[in-house]
Amino acid sequence: MYVIIMGGGRVGLTLADLLINDGYDITLIENSENLCNDAAAELDALIICGNGTDTKTLEEANIQDADFFVAATGNDEANLLSSILVKDYGIPKIIARVSNPDHEEAFRKVGIDDVISPEITAAGFLEKIITRPNVADLTAFGKGNAEILDMIIENEKVTGKKVSDVSPTDDYMIIATYHGGKLTIPKPDTVLNKGNKISILVKRGNFKKAAKKFMK
Repeated sequence: MYVIIMGGGRVGLTLADLLINDGYDITLIENSENLCNDAAAELDALIICGNGTDTKTLEEANIQDADFFVAATGNDEANLLSSILVKDYGIPKIIARVSNPDHEEAFRKVGIDDVISPEITAAGFLEKIITRPNVADLTAFGKGNAEILDMIIENEKVTGKKVSDVSPTDDYMIIATYHGGKLTIPKPDTVLNKGNKISILVKRGNFKKAAKKFMK
């Protein structure tokens, strides 16, 4: 899998390092020469010192071949512009960092897949969105001892069953269901339907078990 990251600051650099360790091919775009030098010294990746809002720079990074594009600079306007430009290349997944939460709506209106605020997330969260693409959303918490997973029910074996029939267990528990986009705290007799979005509290290390239970 090929990931292009725009922004060689703390978030972009940490994300690149995490994904390289996960076995992803990475290109980092950064317009600061000093940050480019730092990245080149730390990362086993292609470093392009240029402007990610410039189509020539994006094409130099072979944007048309990317599976993911992450706009991770601290400049919301640059992240938004680059994300809009990248959409024209048909990238399967575009993720943008937003420093000002008030700007999130603007990003979502132009169809950005995931809008991430560093106020509530970190590079590790971005890594999980990329490395666990079947999960709608993932937030690590509790010093890494547990995770909240948002996923779509796909497994026919749990379709039509009540929450009490499948949760809680020693490894996970359903903590929220969504109806019409609104979050609801489930009751024991809440019925799970195929296509429903649910939130699950999962003990660290039990991600695959929980995903297998509710997804294909």
